[in-house]
Order: sequence, then C-alpha cells, then structure tokens
Amino acid sequence: MIRGKSRLSGQGVQQYWTASKCRLDRWSRNLKSFASDVSQLDATAVRVQWPFVRGVLEEILTGEVLTRVWTAVLCLYDRQHGATEFESLGRSILIGHMEARHRVLMLLVQGPGVDAEGAVKLNHLRRRAERWTDLLVGHLAKYGDVAEFAIDADRAIEFSQDLQFQSNSPGGRQAWPLLQASLRAAFQRGLAPVSPNEDLNAQIASAILSCFPGDLFDSTGLFQSLWLHRMSNVTSDVQGMIESLVGIGDGVGDRAGRFGR
Repeated sequence: MIRGKSRLSGQGVQQYWTASKCRLDRWSRNLKSFASDVSQLDATAVRVQWPFVRGVLEEILTGEVLTRVWTAVLCLYDRQHGATEFESLGRSILIGHMEARHRVLMLLVQGPGVDAEGAVKLNHLRRRAERWTDLLVGHLAKYGDVAEFAIDADRAIEFSQDLQFQSNSPGGRQAWPLLQASLRAAFQRGLAPVSPNEDLNAQIASAILSCFPGDLFDSTGLFQSLWLHRMSNVTSDVQGMIESLVGIGDGVGDRAGRFGR
C-alpha cells in the first residue's frame, strides 16, 4: 500500500475518520457519565455499571494499537506519494485517541469507581497493547521514520531489527505468521465479553480493510464482502473526479462561448 502505485481510497479513509470520530464522542460521553454517576450513586449501582465501563476502557487501550499503526501507514503513504491528503485525517484521530487514553490513565490512578483489582488488570492490558504497538510500528520502520507513533521509540527500533533478522534467517517466512498468531492469542482472553461500540469498531475495521488492494485477500466469503466495499469506494472516488472534471469542462466551455460571441 505504501510503495504501490495504486491510489489509496479516499472514501475508505474518510469512512475511517467518520466512524472513529463517532467512537471518540461516545467514549467521551461514557467516561463523563460514569464520573458523574460515581459522585451521585451508591457503590452497588456503580458496580452494576462497571462491566460496561470496563468494556469502554478496554476499547480505548486496545484500540490504540490500530490507531497508531494506521496513522503511521497514512503518513508513510503521503510521504511516499508527495501528498498531504491523508496524514492530517489520521493525526486528528490519533490526537483524540491520546486524549481518551489520558482520561483512562487518570481514572486508573486516582478515579473513584475503579477497584484495585480492576485497575491492575487494565494496567496489564495497557502494557500489553503498548508492546504490540511498538512491534507493529517497528515493522513499518523500514519504509520511513515512524518513531513518533511508537510508545517507546527505542523498543520499536529493537523490534524492527529483530523482525529483519528473523525474516533473513532460514525459515524466516514463518516469522510473521507466528507473530500474527501471537497477536490473536494476546487479546483473545481476559477482555469484556461484549464490546460497547461493536458497530463502530466494525465500521473502522471495514474502512481500513477496504483501502488494501483486493488481491491481498483470498477468495473466501470475507474477501467478497471486502472487495465489494472497496469497489464501492473506488466508484465513489471516480465519480468525484468525473464531477470535478465536468465542472472544469463547463467552465472552459462557458469561457469559449463568451469569446465566440
């Protein structure tokens, strides 16, 4: 995607931005509502709300992995193609996500309504997500400087060097599949059973995947739906270009008509 000649789907990136902004707004309202309820309700009522709030906090901590990595991809794409089209959109979402992360950390450190056990578990999840962020950002380091998107830049560089060494070693082709399996295993257990913003999470994932070239996916049912989504984005992008060209053509025609008269 970064080095390829095909243009990134502007519609896909816009959909990512829209869904992410909606999720940021929901997170903000959820955290404000919880803080207000803690000051007004008794401990029993707060415990009843905790499973939902826990899910929101987990979404913020784990979702940061994707937000940082995808912002890094958008920035690398713009640099590679000499553009500034997508970097600003990615950075605006990242800034909002960092604000949400700060609220989570403040809540874990000094916020009421979070018991010690819950705070410890969420902190372990935070550290796990941070390490995976640095590993995935480090994987992008060979395409450009992405240190600013890592949690720990030095750690990301170490991961980058390890990945390059493993890929050049005998059997190196298995390094990335093993990392993918480890990534899935790292987050399959211990999270809340229900995602508070499942609909927006799905929209964000769909928007990002629609930006990838279709030939990267296999021919399973999932591929078909993603391909159709990408085709819809491409159609919308082309339609916008045509409308722009027609508008230019109309302007030229009007001027030519005036000169003819």
